[in-house]
Amino acid sequence: MSSGVKVCDEVKTIFNKMKVVKNEDAEGDRIRLVTFVIDYDKGEVKVEKCLQQKCEECKDDVFKTFQSLMPNDHCRYILYDCHFETEECCKKEELVFLLWTPESSTVKEKMHYASSKSAMDKVVEGVKHNMQMHDKADADKEEFAKCLTGKVKNLEGHALRGL
Repeated sequence: MSSGVKVCDEVKTIFNKMKVVKNEDAEGDRIRLVTFVIDYDKGEVKVEKCLQQKCEECKDDVFKTFQSLMPNDHCRYILYDCHFETEECCKKEELVFLLWTPESSTVKEKMHYASSKSAMDKVVEGVKHNMQMHDKADADKEEFAKCLTGKVKNLEGHALRGL
């Protein structure tokens, strides 16, 4: 079922920038995290927050910033440029698209975000990981790492406890 919500052009532009990272791009200018919200008045998904690598919020631990972008009582779409290393010492950078629907948000809001996700899926087509989370416990580093490719030993420059 589709909600009829459209995706604004800025969302498409940001996704394309994140998808195609050029070697000559300055590392600090790289977009790492974006949150999207539904603007009910306009009937569209729009950018709420866009964070680059060089921003203060991302300097220490990008994953903690990712976790902080999940409000306790409202839904969000989140696009995350995740950097990790597998046990085979293979460094990876993969895009993660997340539908965040916390249990404490209203049923109406959860249904609206879930039914509008198909519009977002068309825009973020080809993203490596497509996830849905309902609880902050799902966003624990160890649990999150299990959803990524291979056995992850290091997430955003920080070793995981299990290793």
